[in-house]
Amino acid sequence: MSAVVSHQADGDGRVRVSLAELIALRGRVTRMRMPPQDSRATRVGTQSSRLYGRGMDYAESRAYQPGDDVRRLDWRLTARSGRLHTKLFQEEREGQLLILLDQHPSMRFGTRVRFKSVQAARAAALAAWYAVKAGERVGLMAFGESRFLQRPRGGVHGALDVCGALAKYDAQSLHQGESLSSALQHVIKLQQGANRVLLISDGHSSDESARNRLLEMMRHTAVRILIVADELELKPAPPGSYPIEHDGELRNITLRSPQQRETFQQRLGAGQAKLSTMATSLGIPFRVIDTAIDPLDAVSALLRNAGARR
Repeated sequence: MSAVVSHQADGDGRVRVSLAELIALRGRVTRMRMPPQDSRATRVGTQSSRLYGRGMDYAESRAYQPGDDVRRLDWRLTARSGRLHTKLFQEEREGQLLILLDQHPSMRFGTRVRFKSVQAARAAALAAWYAVKAGERVGLMAFGESRFLQRPRGGVHGALDVCGALAKYDAQSLHQGESLSSALQHVIKLQQGANRVLLISDGHSSDESARNRLLEMMRHTAVRILIVADELELKPAPPGSYPIEHDGELRNITLRSPQQRETFQQRLGAGQAKLSTMATSLGIPFRVIDTAIDPLDAVSALLRNAGARR
C-alpha cells in the first residue's frame, strides 16, 4: 500500500531516497558531542565492547540461557541465588555496527512528509555517520524481495558505502519478500564480526519465529530496534475521505465513526504494534518514530545505549 503523493520524482527525498541528502547528514552528526569512550580503548579506531564470549576481563554475570558454555558458569552466584548464572567477559576490540534495513513494500507508504522507506534510509545514514564518528566499522544488510549486503568498513568510506547502497537499493521495485526471522537467521550466520545490530523496520515483516531469532542474536550481539511508522499507524485519523493507492488501483476510504477510524488505525499499525511488543518482551531497547520527525535523536539514543522505549 502506498499513499498518493502529488510529486513523485526519483531522489526527491519524499518517495525516493536522495543520495545527496544522505551524504549531507554527515554534518549533523559531525557537530554532535559523542559520549565518553571507555578509558581502556586506547588504540586508534577501537572501543571497548561487551561481548558474549571469551575475554580478558570479567564484566558481569547474568542468568544462564540455553546454549551458554557451561565452562563459564558463575558457581558462586549460582550457589547464592539457587539459579544457574553465566559469567560475561569484556574484551577490547574495534566495534562494528551492522544496520539491518527492512525494504518490504509496506515501507513504501507515507501520508506525512515522506515515505517510511525514505525515513528509514535517513535513519540508517545517520546511524552510519554516527558509527564511524565513534570509531566503528559499519555495514548494511537490506532485506525484502532480495537481500543486499554491504560489508562493514571503517572510516568515511564505510558510511559513504552505506549511503550509496541505500540509494541503490531504494531505486529497485519492491515486492513481498522474506520474513524478519529469515533475515535475522542470515545475519546470525554471517555475523560479519558485528557486535551491534540496529534493525530498522515498520514491523510488518515480523513473524512468530522472529522472537527466537532475536533472542539467539542477543547472546552475542547488542540489538537495538528503530520502528518507523506513519502517523495513521500510530493514532486514529481525523474523520474524512482518504485516497489510497493499492496494487496500482486508486481507492477512496471514508472514515467517519470513531470505531471506523480506530479499526483502520489498528489494521495499519499492526506491524509496529507487534514489533514493539516483541522488543518489550525481550528487553530490547527500541524507539518508534513517524515519517515527519528528525530521526537523529532516536538514532543517537539507541546507539549510545540509552535506548529509551516509547
